[in-house]
This record gives sequence, C-alpha cells and structure tokens, in this order.
Amino acid sequence: MSDIPGIRPVRIGELVRAQDRLTFIYLERAVIHRDANAITATDERGVVHIPAATLGALLLGPGTRITHQAMMLLAESGSTAVWVGERGVRYYAHGRSLARSSRLLEAQALAVSNQTSRLRVARAMYAMRFPGDNVDALTMQQLRGREGARVRRIYREHAHRTGIEWNRRDYTPDDFTAGDPVNQALSAATTCLYGITHAVVVALGCSPGLGFVHTGHERSFVFDLADLYKAEYAIPIAFDIAAEAPDDIGAATRRAVRDAVHAGGLLTRCCRDIHTLLLPDEPDAGDSWDADVVELWDRAGNLAAGTSYDDEEVPW
Repeated sequence: MSDIPGIRPVRIGELVRAQDRLTFIYLERAVIHRDANAITATDERGVVHIPAATLGALLLGPGTRITHQAMMLLAESGSTAVWVGERGVRYYAHGRSLARSSRLLEAQALAVSNQTSRLRVARAMYAMRFPGDNVDALTMQQLRGREGARVRRIYREHAHRTGIEWNRRDYTPDDFTAGDPVNQALSAATTCLYGITHAVVVALGCSPGLGFVHTGHERSFVFDLADLYKAEYAIPIAFDIAAEAPDDIGAATRRAVRDAVHAGGLLTRCCRDIHTLLLPDEPDAGDSWDADVVELWDRAGNLAAGTSYDDEEVPW
C-alpha cells in the first residue's frame, strides 16, 4: 500500500503547550499560506513566518486570503482560524475549535443544566462587575437591580464627563440611524463586543448558546460575557465618539473599540474569565486544551476507547 500523500500531521507531543503559545494573532490584508510547519503571511512589506505550533488562534481580518494548505496546518497544530472584522470587532465564522479537549464544553453544559451551579456562575459574573462586594447572598432579582443601577450611574458619569445630553438607552434593532448619536455609538460598540467574545467562545470550544444570565438565544453565552466588559469598553468609547461627532459614527466607534481591545488585551482576558467561570476549582485547566483523549462513557467511570469489549457479558 502506498503512503498517504501529503506532509505528516504534527504529533501531539510536538505541539507547544497552551501556556507557552501566542494566544491570538491578528492578520489583515495579507495572503496566508504554508511553508513546511510555518504559516506565512505575505503583503506589500514582505513575508512573515509564524510557527504554527505556537499559535492559539489566527484571527483573519479584512483583505485576507488563506490557502487550503495553511488551513490544514492550523488544524493539525491544534490551532483555529476565526474570520473577523477589523481587530476582531465582529465575528463571522470559524474553523475547528482551538481546544481538542471537550472539558470546557462539558463543564459549561453541566453548570448550565443544574440550578445551583448555574446560579453560582451567574453570581460569579455579577461579582466580576462588583469587585470587593460579596454577592453570594443576593438573589438574581437583586443582582439585576444592582447591575441596572450601576449601568445607569455609569451612563450619567460619562454623559457629564463628555457634555453629552443623555436621557436613556433607546434604539431600534432594525434601524441603526433611528437613535441619537450616542445611542448609535453604543449600538456599534456593543456589536463589536459581541463579535469579540463570540470569537473567543468558539475558539475555546464552548457553546455560544448555553448562557447563564441570558437564555433562549443562540448567542446567550456571548451576551453574558460581553456584559462583563461593556462598562469598561463600550460605554466610555460611545460617549467619546458621540462628543467628537464624526461623519460616520459606526465606523469611528468600531475603530475606537478595535484599538482599545488591542491595547487592553481583552482577548486574553476573556479566555481567562471563561476558564475561571466554568472551572473555578481547576486553576490549571487551561493547560489541558491539547488533551487528545477519546473515551467511552460508562456510569461507573469512563473507559478507554480503541479497545474491544466483546468478552463482556451481554445483558440480553
């Protein structure tokens, strides 16, 4: 039998551990190809080689073209490709997950399907917005009320800071131009955060639809995560842009969010927050992303796959 054509896939033992990888690399306006076990990015300035085994995820921005060979190498290297807008501010599509292990996805499904653990995660999300406050004894209704008051206060503070007249959050989902300038900027900034968090969720192998605070939507978990960062990113940027009164509020807001996300390392922070929320008792869980283990489920404990169990007694 002839050998399988093509370059030999990279073995698990040859891959760089998660904690030693470059978490995300963003490329735009370039041709992405493969040279041996490196990803190449070519633009008018020349060619850059990026060792594929060091990549966590490759974010493909506007103007990128990627070859079949490059996608093959990313898959073999345990990396993922995510098609995004400028600097990741909008999520469009993704390739395979960065994670080979289903550990995070299973933890998410387990936590969301149990009322006690779901409440724990929801409280942990609210605790991230109220650092130093103990929210363990608060009900979901009390948490929503406290969060609503916090957001209204933040709106007022930034309105006062920028001199923008502010009444309330008012927008029409299907008509961007119906809102006033600050509401348009808020809508654009919020959409950016949804794209960023969606890109991280799919890169880590989690389900965008299994939310803890939000529910019933295919992006519920995305909305949960984006809410953690709105007060820090979306709201102040929106008021700043509205104060500048650019001709194209949407484009100006997206560029501002892009730069703030890049400067603030939000992608890395979002990865860390997801692990903290879903696996709070396993601080090193992020290191097991490359565990290439397939097992058979059994009530008494998982069994190794790839084994013949034909000697077992059949109960029929």
